[in-house]
Amino acid sequence: MTEIIRRTWAEIDLDALANNYRIVRGSTDPRAMVCCVVKADCYGHGALRTAAELQSLGADWFAVSNLEEALQLRRGGIVRPVLVLGFTPPEEAGALAKGDISQCVYSMDYGEKLSLCAAAMGVKVKVHLKIDTGMSRLGFYFQDIFRDEGAIGEVIKACSLPGLLPEGVFSHFAVSDEGEEGDAFTMRQFGCFKELSEALVRAGIGSGQPLLRHCANSAAVFDYPLSHLDMVRAGVVLYGLYPSAKLRARPELRPVLALRSVVSHVKTVQPGATISYGRKFTAEREMRVATVPVGYADGYPRALGTGGAAVLIRGRRCPVLGRICMDQLMADVTELPEASMGDRVTLIGRDGGEEISAGEVAGWEDTISYEVVCALSKRVPRVYLKDGRVESIYNQLLSE
Repeated sequence: MTEIIRRTWAEIDLDALANNYRIVRGSTDPRAMVCCVVKADCYGHGALRTAAELQSLGADWFAVSNLEEALQLRRGGIVRPVLVLGFTPPEEAGALAKGDISQCVYSMDYGEKLSLCAAAMGVKVKVHLKIDTGMSRLGFYFQDIFRDEGAIGEVIKACSLPGLLPEGVFSHFAVSDEGEEGDAFTMRQFGCFKELSEALVRAGIGSGQPLLRHCANSAAVFDYPLSHLDMVRAGVVLYGLYPSAKLRARPELRPVLALRSVVSHVKTVQPGATISYGRKFTAEREMRVATVPVGYADGYPRALGTGGAAVLIRGRRCPVLGRICMDQLMADVTELPEASMGDRVTLIGRDGGEEISAGEVAGWEDTISYEVVCALSKRVPRVYLKDGRVESIYNQLLSE
């Protein structure tokens, strides 16, 4: 694709991405590496082009959720180390080894099964040992409320399993984005992680090549510099979104994604007319209504139809009327008489002096900005901008 099909599209500002990466790099301990978290299609921004840009900017590592995402990066030309943070079926040990992809090992049971499969295939799989210091999700259980000393022995044993090459040890903070309210628990988690990782050093694990220690997520990059250790894992902040409103250090990040559409139709409705499914909105006066070809199948949530949502048309806020449909929504343009078919509509992003952020959209839906951008569907083309111009377009429906 060389031209935008002007229905609904997402603009990805690579200059903003570069700005945010440099802020992360500048905020990270110079001795620590930066791992860019690019799971969930780079948080909806498009995995391949976005990751390629981050690689060109100097990203040391990449982290993904699953094997498919890791293989997508490898097939797309990403050569830096890639870590799978979640579950990979042990029988895929060969694919991990062939792709030079590092795998999270989070329990002895999983480690033994991965080891058996790797040994049977005659391969070596690089692994990072995950320590559960307080998320109670994945990881060898080693929390402050119950420090099972047996967990240290299990991790040491896992590091010695045949077919596995211990490369790193890591954990994940649960409330590092909660400001002062999260301080005590975050430091308890960090204390547990330090205790276990130091025990591995005393046991001689990584004596040839020290294990890579990492536990700092996006919020901790800025609010907990003590936790940077050997590497930080930056995710949502790369895309110009703050982990929460309670983040204390708030550098000037720039939103990378804007969601655009167009006005497809404008009509006048009379008092008493109802709009959209369920007839949840009734016109109390004569109104001009614009139809916009974007809906929940594109990732614009159906719930926003009753949550006070608005869109920008000609730089003006126009309230959304009635429920969001699968492929369309309606907006009030009564106070914008010049609105007409073909006008650009901004659902996320800036238009003139007005802006609707992903965080604002998340507030209407009572969720978080992560979910808003991750929800954009494959039928929304990603249009990449660089130096203020369209650099490339990825339309998944039309790609070969």
